[in-house]
Amino acid sequence: MIFSDLNDWHEIESFRKNQLYSMISIDDFRTASFERKCDVVMADTTYITSRKLGGAEVYLYHSGKFFIEVYYSPTYKKVLMINAFDDSYGLEPYAEMVSLVDLGL
Repeated sequence: MIFSDLNDWHEIESFRKNQLYSMISIDDFRTASFERKCDVVMADTTYITSRKLGGAEVYLYHSGKFFIEVYYSPTYKKVLMINAFDDSYGLEPYAEMVSLVDLGL
């Protein structure tokens, strides 16, 4: 296949990634490798908000099926942990920042 320009390639690559990750379940996500979790977050989630927790920044994303928290250390400039949840209990730390109505949930 020949691409007319780099934009065509990016569009096709973006579509391919979305097809690969858009059907992932929370159980599959939880057991996925760290690298695959990062790929899913980058390719198939919507950023919602962030919060501070100790020395870390916690970024909240929504996959369409469940929520994902990415714990990032600005000090060490690396992701410390990635957590997934699909219950309202996990949203409690964000209750004052996020409206479920605004998210369409």
